[in-house]
Amino acid sequence: MTHKCKVLIAIPVYNGGDLWASSAASIKACLEFFSCYDFEICVIDSGSTDNSVSVSRSLTSNVVEINNNDFNHGATRNMFLSLNPDFEFVIFLTQDSILDSKESLVEILKPFSNKDVSIVFGRQMPHSNATPLAIHSRFFNYGDKSYIRRMSDKYVYGMKTVFCSNSFSAFRVSVFSELNGFPSNTILSEDMYLASKILLNGGALAYSSNALVKHSHNYTLFQEFSRYFDIGVFHAQEPWIRQSFGGASGEGVKYALSEIKFLYDNCKILIPRSIVLSMLKFVGFKLGLKYKLIPKGLIKKISMHKGFWK
Repeated sequence: MTHKCKVLIAIPVYNGGDLWASSAASIKACLEFFSCYDFEICVIDSGSTDNSVSVSRSLTSNVVEINNNDFNHGATRNMFLSLNPDFEFVIFLTQDSILDSKESLVEILKPFSNKDVSIVFGRQMPHSNATPLAIHSRFFNYGDKSYIRRMSDKYVYGMKTVFCSNSFSAFRVSVFSELNGFPSNTILSEDMYLASKILLNGGALAYSSNALVKHSHNYTLFQEFSRYFDIGVFHAQEPWIRQSFGGASGEGVKYALSEIKFLYDNCKILIPRSIVLSMLKFVGFKLGLKYKLIPKGLIKKISMHKGFWK
């Protein structure tokens, strides 16, 4: 009898709405297409008030409900593995990520054939309603070439070396456990945190361009400012990452120029918005780095992840 690799698919859900229903349907379609892995699904719902729990239960019987106040980007994802031991790999998805190919779940696991690889993330494509700014973001950050990166690549890519996304990612569970998983209390970027740990411990990160998922956000200007404020907070709390891999200022300039060129070719009217957006991202990030100097009441107003500031 051939051994089937045990893979946990882990999805945190909160008021997922129609996107979660579409995501769940895409997962079902993938599981029906392949049987070479022993896939099991777990959903942790943090107090949904819509029909998300019923959608989850139509996908799997393994649905865990927690209080919304108990959710954390790192700790909740660690809970998946503490509740579901004895898996070889874990695939993390978000409720708004829709698998865009029946092969996506298998493609994100293929790079693990390289024993050095302990984390893989997939290629994110824009949703059908994505704005030009959201479309550019996906095409800039998620190219059509797969790659593997190690610690030595930091001299070429800097902070981009540990770029990844838990919207669609997979981990080798043995290494995940050895490194104690994600940080138990983080505002966001738990994926970058663990990717950094993996590379610092001699492992490798892989990007699978064939593991396709639809995932994008049409953020407002203030939402982008808030998101970058939170990113700054993360780096203020985890300064070792920037110390180990360098800053991302050069990448930010490259992104801004690429966005203007993309808009010039596709939607010139949004160029002024792009310039303002780049400024807001920069200011938000810098403020986040200095969050300890800002009154907590104001922080709660400008942070995207307000539940972090309990």
